[in-house]
Amino acid sequence: MPRRLLKRLMPEPDALKRKKSLRFMHHLIADPALWALSRRTVANACMVGLFCALLPIPFQMVVAAFGAWALRCNLALSVGLVWVTNPLTMPVVYYATYRVGAWMLDTPARVMPDQVSAAWFANQLEDILPALALGSLVSAVVLALLANMLVRLLWRYQVVRNWRSRRKARLAARRCSKEQSSRQNAEQDTDKL
Repeated sequence: MPRRLLKRLMPEPDALKRKKSLRFMHHLIADPALWALSRRTVANACMVGLFCALLPIPFQMVVAAFGAWALRCNLALSVGLVWVTNPLTMPVVYYATYRVGAWMLDTPARVMPDQVSAAWFANQLEDILPALALGSLVSAVVLALLANMLVRLLWRYQVVRNWRSRRKARLAARRCSKEQSSRQNAEQDTDKL
């Protein structure tokens, strides 16, 4: 995984502790596990962040932060991944999760009008809400589990790749040193003659 990139993008825990607005949470964010970048903490942070991103609830970032704190995974990554559902992607994502929920409940999905207004949404909310809630929950669980597995697999792949490249470099260095020592021995033998 791009560990160096993540380290560069993540805020420094000490800088966050010094912020006055976060002082009341100092004891919560002081845990080093919340800032660690290991296979487990990154995979679980992706799981928490993407799970919370698909839930149609307010304060998703707060929920993701408490989820990261409860699972002792990377806080910054889990809170940042909530922004997968930003104001631009939210309508598309939530409509897709609504369609999943409507399919699971075997109810006909409502077609979105060309002009969506708050009044239309308020009128349809009672019919839409069960399908949206179920679809969001199921989609969130599936996406979170897939993200966790994918991060763990990619992390493992990267570690194995690094091991292999270091092993090749080590073997090449050994071969080079053996060739060099054999050349030196040959030169010494020719000097003796």
